[in-house]
Amino acid sequence: MKILSDTTHGILDYVTVALFVLAPSLFGFAGTAAIISYALAGIHLAMTLLTNMPLGVIKIIPMKLHAFVEMLVGPVLVVGALAFPVLVAGGQGFFIAAGILIIAVWLLSHYGPAPEPQ
Repeated sequence: MKILSDTTHGILDYVTVALFVLAPSLFGFAGTAAIISYALAGIHLAMTLLTNMPLGVIKIIPMKLHAFVEMLVGPVLVVGALAFPVLVAGGQGFFIAAGILIIAVWLLSHYGPAPEPQ
């Protein structure tokens, strides 16, 4: 069931960026976990700003490519946090939860105009 419009998805993308930026301070992780979190914030911000959606600024990335990247990132976060807990020490639960949330948003998003009601 695709219930998230592109505008709602964009809002959630910006919230995700904020969470990745704030996570090291909020949850007290440092080192590699903090670097990964800040890197994901930067990458997600760039992708969101460049995506052809209502809240994108420079609309050069198609929504379908945005969807594809999110389809990959969610599971990679979960598997990576489980497979390499030492790399995300102190942040394992956060990265697993973030991955699950990204998967959920991916499953619920239209990634393009919603179909016209019939």
